[in-house]
Amino acid sequence: MNYIQTEIDGVWVIEPKVFNDARGYFMESFKEEEFCKNVGSVHFVQDNESKSSFGVLRGLHYQKGEFSQAKLVRVIKGRVLDVAVDLRKSSPTFGRYVSVELSEDNKRQFFIPRGFVHGFLVLSDEAIFTYKVDNAYAPQAEASIRYNDETIGVDWPVAPEQMLLSPKDMNGLPFSEAEYFD
Repeated sequence: MNYIQTEIDGVWVIEPKVFNDARGYFMESFKEEEFCKNVGSVHFVQDNESKSSFGVLRGLHYQKGEFSQAKLVRVIKGRVLDVAVDLRKSSPTFGRYVSVELSEDNKRQFFIPRGFVHGFLVLSDEAIFTYKVDNAYAPQAEASIRYNDETIGVDWPVAPEQMLLSPKDMNGLPFSEAEYFD
């Protein structure tokens, strides 16, 4: 696998080696020893999967405090724009975001460490999104930041009137009211 450090420390794009032939393809999607050598030791405890249609925006989500989660995300069908926003108050990139297109074709993965807000927007007719997390979901610690917060300024490539958001995501907090990490 090829590990690419993004402009925000701790956030990685991971490109697997894909072996194609007449039958289809084969790839290793996760290899703990290699991951730890390149990114660091992360103990994943849960895998999640979602299916969404074009224009669905899930995010920007995070879990507060001790319930924070690191995530390793990928798309197995379709195409999304995936976004990670730095909520680490002591970071030189605090409040900045990095985005990457993940698709069934490029097979890229995106590693987002603890201390970040995460979200994705579906760019294809349908997308199946899967991710590993290093901490179980804790509903009492869940929080959302507005997808269109001007302080963050994510450049979403779909018009707002074409987006589908849950009520929770439509009513996310402004960045200025978020609970930050140290």
